[in-house]
Amino acid sequence: MAQLDETFSADALPVSDRNFEPLPAGWYSAVVNGAEIKVTKAGTGKYIAVRYDITGPTHQGRVVFGNLNIKNPNPTAEKIGREQLGEIMRAIGLPTVQDTDQLIGGQLMIKLDVRESEQYGASNDVKAFKSSGSAPPAAAAKAAPAASGKAAPPWIKK
Repeated sequence: MAQLDETFSADALPVSDRNFEPLPAGWYSAVVNGAEIKVTKAGTGKYIAVRYDITGPTHQGRVVFGNLNIKNPNPTAEKIGREQLGEIMRAIGLPTVQDTDQLIGGQLMIKLDVRESEQYGASNDVKAFKSSGSAPPAAAAKAAPAASGKAAPPWIKK
């Protein structure tokens, strides 16, 4: 047992105004404020746990979480996770990623869906990603030709 330095009264403590209801389905501008690699419960794969902070057009300050399977015994799950990582990278203008910290601070648009669950209640799923316009899409396009060894398309300025 640990003694508190004071006596707390429930009536005197602030009431939370946090809302944990899922956001309505649709597109939201967001910033990646967290990304870390975690091991799956079964221990047979890895995923990137991503935190998205909503910046608009509504629900500013709300947080949504998503997982990107990057190593999974199920090839379909791994393929989808890697596709999603690629969409995020293109949306925030990153041609390559070697560390999850590179994703942090990236601004993008995320498409949310509402998933119903009798056991856990409704929650949000991040379904798609696109550029918010704050990251120049040409940044990824400029780096891609150098990596592949192909000539840059004529519309790219050198």
